[in-house]
Amino acid sequence: MLTELIKSARVKALLPDIQAFMAAEVFPYDLAWSKLPFGELEPILEALREKVKARGWWLPCFDAHYGGMGLSLMEHAFISEAIGGSPFGYYLFNCQAPDIGNMELLHLAGTEAQKEQFLQPLAEGQFRSCFAMTEPEFAGSNPVRMGTIAKRVGDEYIINGHKWFTTGFDGSELTIVMAVTDPEAAPYQRASMIIVPTDTPGLQLIRNLSIMGHAGSGWPSHSEIRFENVRIPVENLLGGEGTGFMLAQVRLGPGRIHHCMRWMGICERAFDMMCRYAATREIEDGVFLGEKQMVQQMIAESRAEIDAAKLMVLSTALLIEKAGQRAAAEQISAIKFFTAKVLGDVLDRAIQVHGGLGITDDTILALYYREERAARIYDGTDETHKASLARKILKKYRGG
Repeated sequence: MLTELIKSARVKALLPDIQAFMAAEVFPYDLAWSKLPFGELEPILEALREKVKARGWWLPCFDAHYGGMGLSLMEHAFISEAIGGSPFGYYLFNCQAPDIGNMELLHLAGTEAQKEQFLQPLAEGQFRSCFAMTEPEFAGSNPVRMGTIAKRVGDEYIINGHKWFTTGFDGSELTIVMAVTDPEAAPYQRASMIIVPTDTPGLQLIRNLSIMGHAGSGWPSHSEIRFENVRIPVENLLGGEGTGFMLAQVRLGPGRIHHCMRWMGICERAFDMMCRYAATREIEDGVFLGEKQMVQQMIAESRAEIDAAKLMVLSTALLIEKAGQRAAAEQISAIKFFTAKVLGDVLDRAIQVHGGLGITDDTILALYYREERAARIYDGTDETHKASLARKILKKYRGG
């Protein structure tokens, strides 16, 4: 397959061992882990993280100066797929959202003091972080509209606002918050990013959001939080004032490659489960589920769609590497909504083939079905990306 031809020598050397590690030490247990209280789960995962560190797999996509492997975006895409089949894979390798995005932001725009205080311990896995941008009062698909205000008073910002879907807030040490610092500026220069330790007075956890009746796969889920006169020193400003939207786009571009290849990892796991069940489930004497043409159609369509989506993502990663994120804007939008749909369709078929078993929590399929339905919403809804892509295409036809 073409994907084998474009793997670097480093990836070809790494992948078999990483895949074997996931197959032996993670996949057989992660469904049970997802049902454990956080206090019982954390030491299990920390022990596995130490194994990952010992094998030199820590922070695959990050700067070697901070203990990472220094893989390219394309190389990390293959690793993402290998570890993405488990809800805990990214955490074990310390490349989970939102931490890795925050690390990339701090690496790009942080001062030396910020890197020492916040980036270094994040890279070492000493604590977790979160990212506070979405607000319940405003449509997340229009980030220009935001009610959280950071008013500068002397050498401090005073932050007031309301956020939700702040993933992993509960138990984190810091959040990077998007807040309006200049309401009179041009729309995309109004907001800034500010680093806020989560124990700062006035920063409150309102609740952890339940998603489709569940609180998350054994890990702190999305949170609703409030800032009430939260006072933060000016030196916690990340980048310059008014650069919040620019930094958000820089953060989201490579992040979408990570997400999409993680989804391919989920697809491959669901596909494997579907095929194994179809091949071994006897529905009549001597007749197996996989002999039914409708099941065969589900398998064939899933294989073709996964392969197509994977190649789209890898080609986009290569374009970003060679020409930069701006040159790949159309492709980034396309892979976001295309791979999200493939993910949903493959999971749906896998559940259908499993029948009643598929909708129980006896397999990992139901967990992924409810948690990954959000793939079509976060980081820009499908509709937002489709509209953006269509506008860019039509602009060429108008000669603009």
